[in-house]
Amino acid sequence: MRTVASAFVAGGLVLGAAACGEAPKDNNAGATGGKKYTACMVTDVGGIDDKSFNTSAWKGLEEAKKENDNIVTKNVQSKAEADYEVNLTGFVNQKCDFILAVGGLMMDATKKAAAANPNQQFGIVDANPGVDNVYPMQFDTAQAAFQAGYLAAGMTKTGKVGTYGGLPIAPVTIFMDGFADGVAYYNQAKGKNVQVLGWNKATQKGSFTNDFVKQDEGKKVSDTLVAQGADIIMPVAGGSGLGTTAAAQASGGKYSVIWVDVDGCESTPNCPALMTTVVKNIPDAVKDAVLKAASGEKLEAKPGFVGTLANNGVSLAPYHEFDSKVPADLKAELDKIKADIAAGTIKVTSKAQPTTE
Repeated sequence: MRTVASAFVAGGLVLGAAACGEAPKDNNAGATGGKKYTACMVTDVGGIDDKSFNTSAWKGLEEAKKENDNIVTKNVQSKAEADYEVNLTGFVNQKCDFILAVGGLMMDATKKAAAANPNQQFGIVDANPGVDNVYPMQFDTAQAAFQAGYLAAGMTKTGKVGTYGGLPIAPVTIFMDGFADGVAYYNQAKGKNVQVLGWNKATQKGSFTNDFVKQDEGKKVSDTLVAQGADIIMPVAGGSGLGTTAAAQASGGKYSVIWVDVDGCESTPNCPALMTTVVKNIPDAVKDAVLKAASGEKLEAKPGFVGTLANNGVSLAPYHEFDSKVPADLKAELDKIKADIAAGTIKVTSKAQPTTE
């Protein structure tokens, strides 16, 4: 989901051999030996330490390097959307073997760079430009978010749960669609009427921060949802969501949070407030792609990779500090739902689901 808010406007481009903003970081300084395979990553505005999207993509590159010591990794951080094309082109000029673009809003810039450099291997997370030399890694997070919605509906004490996003774009709304459907499935199965605040799947309208970095914006939105009665909230807003997790922890249990992308108990300081995480297994997808490419294997742009519950590309994280609070029968129901979704018995749908064409 992790992308760059369009509200960021570039104040001008700083052209250089690498890119704009920060200079590329090379994690293999002093490496010796023969020809190295360079895997280079362009982040979005959130940066490497966003505790979410970029962090997990970079982890994938680093894990590939650990497994194959011939791989060299670099990253450059975008300060604004206008940096994307410059940063990608900078890595082309540096003759990187594999260039990874992080985030759906980078699709147009990646498609343009790929078309201009047909012999260059690109990869992209959360988009499919439909170009032969761009390997798409996409995730059907609606499936795991469906579980999260069912969990939230089963755990709420107020009968109201909430979700909000960074921007109304596919990598964000796919989580929100799945969450809403999971709540609806619970209501149907149990004869309940748990309400979802912050998102209406039918109208595709809801609450957004219009930002993926500013924590105060996330807190503002979740404060509103809590004031309306929500006691469990799922932010799909990258770093902005940290404003919600911190406030939830400070609330002393008034409300709790379901995190997204990377297990929040491993990536944020707010584990006590986190019920679980809708995990997007970006690290493994990126690692596998880089290892294959480094070994000389051709990466097929069609169908690329689509993460599902069946292939562990998406999942519901452990409950951590909530483990004793989630009833055993609810855990069993969630396991059954996972199996049914993986088998196709339960159909999870979203307009934002990945395409392979």
